[in-house]
Amino acid sequence: MSTLRLLDLTLPLPVENLALDEALLEELNEQGGNPVLRFWESDRHFVVLGRASRVGDDVDLAACHVDGLPLLRRGSGGGTVLQGPGCLSYALVLPLDWHPDLANIRTTNQFILERIATTLRQWEPATAVRGMSDLAIGDRKISGNAQRRTGKALLFHGTILHGMGADLVARYLKHPARQPDYRSDRPHQAFLGTINAPPQAIKQVIAAAWNAEPMDTGLPMAHMSQSIAIILSRSTEEP
Repeated sequence: MSTLRLLDLTLPLPVENLALDEALLEELNEQGGNPVLRFWESDRHFVVLGRASRVGDDVDLAACHVDGLPLLRRGSGGGTVLQGPGCLSYALVLPLDWHPDLANIRTTNQFILERIATTLRQWEPATAVRGMSDLAIGDRKISGNAQRRTGKALLFHGTILHGMGADLVARYLKHPARQPDYRSDRPHQAFLGTINAPPQAIKQVIAAAWNAEPMDTGLPMAHMSQSIAIILSRSTEEP
């Protein structure tokens, strides 16, 4: 397994941050090279829908309109999330042949999430993989995750809540129709939690767990403009 390229980079606009994850996937799929671990955290709030999520089911459009929150749609699966300050985002971009456990969605979820959970247990020993692709402290979700797979590569990305309160999530996101069994139909305020750890420390331990190191290589600019255009286009369409 090769060393991962560590990229701790937040771009100015929400759509740029989503596009960079997807551009890194397209570059690795087409050209190969080092796998990537990226961290970012937006300085503004915005809503991100999963590939098959429906705006009317998941989003309080009136609240988003009043507060000027953008609505974007990523290319991976999973549910609708609120991102912004207090929500650390990470992305792993890996060749599918990098490890045998990347062979399918289920084993990929377990392989990646268990390694991340192990790093977070130094602050919260009860951190565990719950549902299909969550991390939780006990029965409180702190991390949602999704993946997108191409012919040769994988984008696995997610969020870690370290300072975003559930009341804020409840302002913009409706109670979900689809939910993991362990949620037990609880509202956001009773279901979501945060990890009491500094984001910089979280990044350091995850990077160490994945043997990720900064490398002096450029960004996939050839794919960025295309990825931005695709995200903006899909964000105006229902699945």
